[in-house]
Amino acid sequence: MKLLALESSARAASCAVLEDGAPLASAWQAAGLTHSRTLLPMAEDMLRNSGLTWGDMDAIAVAAGPGSFTGLRIGVAAVKGLAWAAEKPCVPVSTLEAMAWPLAHLEGITVCAMDARRQQIYNAVFRSGGGELIRLREDRAVSLEEAAADLADLEGPLTIVGDGARLCCDFLTQRGISCRLAPAHLLLQSAVGVGMAAGRSWPGGAVSAQELAPVYLRLSQAERERLAREQARGDQSGS
Repeated sequence: MKLLALESSARAASCAVLEDGAPLASAWQAAGLTHSRTLLPMAEDMLRNSGLTWGDMDAIAVAAGPGSFTGLRIGVAAVKGLAWAAEKPCVPVSTLEAMAWPLAHLEGITVCAMDARRQQIYNAVFRSGGGELIRLREDRAVSLEEAAADLADLEGPLTIVGDGARLCCDFLTQRGISCRLAPAHLLLQSAVGVGMAAGRSWPGGAVSAQELAPVYLRLSQAERERLAREQARGDQSGS
C-alpha cells in the first residue's frame, strides 16, 4: 500500500510517501512561508523526484486537527481536491497522535503539546515503547495548569513533542515535574508521523473526499469574539 501524507497543522509543512508503513520519500520546511504556497508544490516535487505520481497512491492522509485553523483548512482542502480528482480515499488522523508515532520506540510517556495560545495547549498523552502507542488521554484543549496537574501522577519518563513542547516543558519543570524534550529532528510535526498513524487506521479510518473535515477542538478567535459581543448585548438588554 502506498500512502501520500500531508501535514500543515502548524508552522512547519511537510509531505511524505509511505509504503506498507515505511517512508519512501519526504519533504519538510519551516521557513515561515504560507502553506498555501508551499504544500502542494512540495508534494509535486517529491513525487516527481521519486518517480511516482498521484495515481500511484492508494490513499491520501492528512493531519485533520487540532492545530492552526488556517493550516488545517489548507491541508484538508488540498487533500479533498486531490482525492476527489483521483478518486482516492482520504485518511484523516489526529495531529497529536501523528506527533507521537515517530517516538513510539521510546519507553515511557509521550506528551504531545501544540501551542494553542493564551497559556493553553492542544494535548494528548500516550504510553510508548516497542514501536507501539497506548492512548492515555484523548485529544483536548487544556490550560498549562490543568495539564501539569494531570501529568504529575503519571509514572515513567515524560517526553514532550510538538511546537508547544518547549512551552510545556518549561512550565512542567518550574512545577517540579521531570520531563525532557523530544530529539530536535523529531520535535515538530511531520507528514511521516501522519502516514504512520494513517497506516494503523487503514482501511477502517478511511473516508471519502466529501466526508473529510477538519477537527478544531475549540472555537476560533473570531467565533469567540462574536459570542462575547452577543453575550454583552444580551447583558445590556437585560439590565
